[in-house]
Amino acid sequence: MDVIIQSLGFTAGEELQGFIKEKLEKLDRMDDTIIRARVTLQVGQEAANNHHCDIRLEIPGNDHFVKKEGSSFESTAIDAIDTLQKMIRRTKQ
Repeated sequence: MDVIIQSLGFTAGEELQGFIKEKLEKLDRMDDTIIRARVTLQVGQEAANNHHCDIRLEIPGNDHFVKKEGSSFESTAIDAIDTLQKMIRRTKQ
């Protein structure tokens, strides 16, 4: 699976990118048809919950897309990946 991480308005560090790629490996083990994961990170304008994480999984057929926001990029990425795991389980059944 190819992973593309794009950060809007800031530069994502190697530690954050490595964390996201490590968590995305769970999805690759669940479904071997995933072609690419496009991750977009953005800092919002609000005071609280201003970290946004969008993940699009490109798979044959319909892509899976999740948009989450939270207090840190790590927590929003984990929430988004958990939601994608549920979506993959639903499509397999």
